[in-house]
Amino acid sequence: MSSGRFVLGCVLAALLTMWAGATSAADSIIGVWLTEERDSKIEFAACGNVLCGRVVWLVKPNDEEGVPYRDIRNPNPELRDRTILGLAIFPSLTPADDADQWRGRVYNPEDGETYKTFVSLLPNGTLEVKGCVLGGLICDSSYWTRSSHEP
Repeated sequence: MSSGRFVLGCVLAALLTMWAGATSAADSIIGVWLTEERDSKIEFAACGNVLCGRVVWLVKPNDEEGVPYRDIRNPNPELRDRTILGLAIFPSLTPADDADQWRGRVYNPEDGETYKTFVSLLPNGTLEVKGCVLGGLICDSSYWTRSSHEP
């Protein structure tokens, strides 16, 4: 094999390894996760070239009168009629510098705010979801466990 082909082979092998690593990192968080408070489940899935997460289960999806809870605290009045169940709260997560970590934004329907977020799969299989303010200077973490789609 000529040195040019050897170099090309090494470059292709490196690119395939990087692609496989990105795919496995994405696959690692794809699925349904039960929040730390155990009151909701979020499903992460591929959305084009990014990952997104939506609410797929709520322990209490309706109010006392049986009406589904809505996104009433949304700063955009046109979006306040959306139901919380089915709401995309992680619209676009992209790979971060660390393996098994994603970054983006998370929308919190409880206060209508959107926060910078980092989502990391920990070695024990727990998902750490970090919400940050002030450009990431102050963060708070929540730890989620993998779940099934069923309640």
